[in-house]
Amino acid sequence: MRILMAGASGFLGTRLVDRLTADGHQVARLVRRAPRTSDEHRWNPSAAQLDPAVVAGADAVVNLAGAGVGDKRWTDEYRQLIRTSRVDTTSTLAITIAGLPAADRPAVLLNSSAVGWYGNTGDRVVEEDAPAGEGFLADVCRVWEAATRPAEDAGVRVVRLRTGLPLHRDGGLLKPQLLPFKLGIAGKLGNGRQWLPWISMRDWLDATVFLLDRGDIAGPVNGVGPNPVTNAEFTRELARQLRRPAIMPIPAVALKVALGGFAQEALTSTRVLPGVLTRAHFHYHHPDLTSALQAALTE
Repeated sequence: MRILMAGASGFLGTRLVDRLTADGHQVARLVRRAPRTSDEHRWNPSAAQLDPAVVAGADAVVNLAGAGVGDKRWTDEYRQLIRTSRVDTTSTLAITIAGLPAADRPAVLLNSSAVGWYGNTGDRVVEEDAPAGEGFLADVCRVWEAATRPAEDAGVRVVRLRTGLPLHRDGGLLKPQLLPFKLGIAGKLGNGRQWLPWISMRDWLDATVFLLDRGDIAGPVNGVGPNPVTNAEFTRELARQLRRPAIMPIPAVALKVALGGFAQEALTSTRVLPGVLTRAHFHYHHPDLTSALQAALTE
């Protein structure tokens, strides 16, 4: 399969490129700088610039591009970057795909989204048919997913992968927590009752490949594990596996001082289940948090 990818240099993208290449696929990367290799192609999504010839003939397009939501303090400028880095890339790809002759269009656009779509669900369980919630990330997800519409209207299968919290020691939810836990100065966030929709890295990669291959699946898909846990449960299990205490809870007010606007999202409860993947009989290698963390800390 010939796959064109945006966001290939990110936390998830680098691992997906490795996986797809190992599986025998040809992966071309979209970059904003001058290309360094023959499999890189320059584009400028902020100006909606993408050579249609780069997209023509690809069997699939994967878009993982977007500024990290937890990478920096949420100033007004960074909020805008979070939004535009997702909407501009998605819109540029979808419009370019739609403008191609039907024979040259990819069979599928797999576009990243996030469980932030659902907002704060409290203890309520949600699947893919739940409406968008409230809050900044929910608003971002709403316009982000809407930007795929031109490709969908052109008859291309569009999968909107609402990724949860992938577990890997080199990034995502886990990396910033490892040092505080090892030093014994970690604990639950706020009251710890908020639900965390985690997924192991292997299962996220497997699910992405699964969705590229399954021509009968389109629309939103929750990229999460089948058994979400609360922050308190996650904290206890991570501490147990690291053999460290986790008795210093971080009050909500301290998070607000440290993280600014992102603090509210860090305390959000999102109890999401993978309805589409479950009904499609997707096999999870790590269906429980214990095995997922063991893999994340050793692989």
